[in-house]
Amino acid sequence: MKKGIHPQFVDAVIKCACGNEIRTRSIKKELSVEICSRCHPFFTGKQKLVDSAGRVERFQKKYGLK
Repeated sequence: MKKGIHPQFVDAVIKCACGNEIRTRSIKKELSVEICSRCHPFFTGKQKLVDSAGRVERFQKKYGLK
């Protein structure tokens, strides 16, 4: 392998919107996510409304309701 072309692999922290922090290794020191295994409905078994960043509103704005 060539030297000096690979990114630095460092300890990283993944921060979720629910407050959960996961420690791992990555090329970035800090990552932020909206949903993780601690708050995802599939893993918790609880129904939770997940905001899809206004996708329905964007669709209605683009195609309009007639």
